[in-house]
Amino acid sequence: MAKKSWIARNERKKATVAKFSDIRHKLKAEKDYVGLSMLPRDASPTRLVNRCEYSGRRRAFLRRFRLSRISFRELASHGMLPGVTKSSW
Repeated sequence: MAKKSWIARNERKKATVAKFSDIRHKLKAEKDYVGLSMLPRDASPTRLVNRCEYSGRRRAFLRRFRLSRISFRELASHGMLPGVTKSSW
């Protein structure tokens, strides 16, 4: 489980990105890079981290399910993910 502060920090970054998205889009269209550089660092969407919805882990993240590999395997084994079956051949 990730630290609560890391998860909270990522949530704050999401809010900042949403707040400045229109301004960033307008400045990019005008090619005003000085204005872009004056925005907060966390206003850039590349500062966001994909985190597991279940555990908060950021490594080994599966985008389709928004889960880490560990959480995915655990939930799939218990049949909690619809449409996911264990492979056998």
